[in-house]
Amino acid sequence: MLETPLRYFCLLLFLLPLLPLSSCLNLLKPRHDFVAYAPATGPDYAQDSCWAALPTRRDSADAVPYQSGLRDGQAAAAADVFFVHPTTFYRPASWNADLSKGRLNRFTDRSTIRHQASAFNTAGRIYAPRYRQATLYSFFDEQTPNGQKALDLAYADVKAAFQFYLAHYNQGRPIIIAGHSQGTAHATRLLHEFFDHDPKLRRQLVAAYLIGFKVKPDEYQTIRPCPDSLATGCFISYNSVATGHDFPPFHPFVATNPLTWTLDTLVAPAALNRGGVGMDFKRLDPHVTDAKIHRGLLWITPPKPGGYPRFLLPGRPELRHSFHIADYGLFYMNIRENAKARVRAWARQ
Repeated sequence: MLETPLRYFCLLLFLLPLLPLSSCLNLLKPRHDFVAYAPATGPDYAQDSCWAALPTRRDSADAVPYQSGLRDGQAAAAADVFFVHPTTFYRPASWNADLSKGRLNRFTDRSTIRHQASAFNTAGRIYAPRYRQATLYSFFDEQTPNGQKALDLAYADVKAAFQFYLAHYNQGRPIIIAGHSQGTAHATRLLHEFFDHDPKLRRQLVAAYLIGFKVKPDEYQTIRPCPDSLATGCFISYNSVATGHDFPPFHPFVATNPLTWTLDTLVAPAALNRGGVGMDFKRLDPHVTDAKIHRGLLWITPPKPGGYPRFLLPGRPELRHSFHIADYGLFYMNIRENAKARVRAWARQ
């Protein structure tokens, strides 16, 4: 049986053809303003249960695709990975998730931690906090302060987790910051607050994988987009869209080609794709798609194998050409190999 959050979202997608587009998006909207809800109890990061992934226990970040021949390498890894998971909370019951909800936590672990965070389990020890994530509608609430308040509460948890990580786990080791979607929104803020103006901590930064969100080329005063596959102390960002489709809001933002790790606009052929991993996490699909940077987006040829879904969001039909959900899956092996290569490059400095 599907986990509750996924069942709910699938129901919304089922209703999409039956309702006006505005009504579909409103199904995701919490019923009351942010101030009407008492926030759920915040996390205590001294408790292992407040982490979706820790290198000291077995969890979904240790996973590798079935029959892939890959191995979890965290025990011998020289770096750490601080991974912030994307939105897995869609319900309109409140503006922020309740970390005591076991079904939501299991859904997070079996989806984003397994499918995304695991890509880094050969490059570093993975620390992925649970946090009171903002509900999906927060990103589409343009008329009230509710969505931003929900995102601010979520970021406060992520910040607290990172402070606990630095104080109790890091011990001066090199750091990869990584996230997706909402997780990248929070990771982007972490870089502003902790790395951009702190030369000592910035020297520990291997790279930041700021995937699935808008990041400007001049987002930071001292941290720049990575120019190639081995640069360190820099960031990577991209948003995957079917070739031939454009989204004007993305024009000013960074797009990195994950097949070449460069910022140029040349087509990188599918032959450079080391292997995608579909939603079932059961196989590697070599050469699953090509990639080309186009005006702040990453154009890709829609993959033929199943398991790489488009982003079908109620009320936003223009997103049907987005492969947002598959941003990691389409380039899983390239991310995995690149993260490890950057750690080696950092160590040679």
